[in-house]
Amino acid sequence: MQSTVRYVGLDVHKDTIVMAVAEAGTQPAEIFATLANDPAAVLSRLRKLGPLPAMVVCYEAGPTGYELYRFLNAAGVQCHVVAPSMVPTQNGNRVKTDRRDARRLAHFLRSGDLTAIWVPDEHTEALRDLTRSRDDAKQAERTARHQLSKFLLRKGRRFDGKSHWTLAHWAWIKQQTFAHEAANRVLTDYIRTAERATQRVQGLMLDISQLVESWALAPLVKNLQAFRGVQLVTAAGLAAEVGDFHRFATAGQFMGFVGLVPSEHTSGPKRRQGGITKSGNRHLRRLLIEAGWHYYRTPLRVSAELHARRVGIPQAVIDIADKALKRLGTKSYRMKQGTKPPNKIVTALARELAGFVWAAARLSTTPPGIRFQNASRQVKSSERSPRRSTSKN
Repeated sequence: MQSTVRYVGLDVHKDTIVMAVAEAGTQPAEIFATLANDPAAVLSRLRKLGPLPAMVVCYEAGPTGYELYRFLNAAGVQCHVVAPSMVPTQNGNRVKTDRRDARRLAHFLRSGDLTAIWVPDEHTEALRDLTRSRDDAKQAERTARHQLSKFLLRKGRRFDGKSHWTLAHWAWIKQQTFAHEAANRVLTDYIRTAERATQRVQGLMLDISQLVESWALAPLVKNLQAFRGVQLVTAAGLAAEVGDFHRFATAGQFMGFVGLVPSEHTSGPKRRQGGITKSGNRHLRRLLIEAGWHYYRTPLRVSAELHARRVGIPQAVIDIADKALKRLGTKSYRMKQGTKPPNKIVTALARELAGFVWAAARLSTTPPGIRFQNASRQVKSSERSPRRSTSKN
């Protein structure tokens, strides 16, 4: 028979880990050890506490990643990564140390007040890193182009064409010369930097297109491209950031996870709603808002390019995408008749688009064989803590 369940909070940093333990019951959590950031050392210390199956461990998501989580779970330890923003805090407490943080995690792990996050598998995490690196490269490209354009503006050089960064615009830029050689060399450096940034973006896009094919979520990436405004890069980003869409029971839960639902402060008879919460995954939210701009513009129809992307996609998914096209087109037209600014309209469109994407993704994938369960359900009922579990979907 297993021993009483022990709840372990880990305050993980680059070089050190502080371990605190809370026994089942109401006793305060106590510091057990301070050790180097080595998964093997953590596992060795946990074995001193008792049988590993009777252990529940958590640490906050952060720059140290998920390697510790994977190592401990592979060794038979119930380990969870929790959302730092959802850890309860006391407004009057102005003292923060590693030891206090570890005790706080162990305490709230026992009381069931922590929210566990979804941890991707290694392949999905690698694809997510690739899509995010493409976002970083795109940001670097925008910065390089901005520096180049502002340099020319300071020198009184203005392009009279309709569109910037076209072949005609680049030809005009490369024809510019200045009286001083220093200015010419600055122009040459800015042009070289901008061109290299563009090549980096193109190279990463090629990498995404090649590596998605061997990914388990490749069918999902293909099906998401049935939506207007969702091409390969956006579809791969959505799949990599969410992973398992079956984690969300309703479309509203997914919208809340993305942070596209209105904030609210209601007290008494008055209901006050504000801007969107912006909680959750900002990369995912940005992808949906970028796609929402395609529904803001008219006319909304199935273009030849979109029709080509839909070849081989199940009809049920196409029907959902067509329904989104019709509904969001009508909503965009109706909201334009009012006084709302375009960014608010697009945010509303992105929120509803998230619901349609959720529905299509659930049709495109099957629930995993082993779903995330509450920690209290993973131990025998006779050893279960009388308090709530740690995990919340």
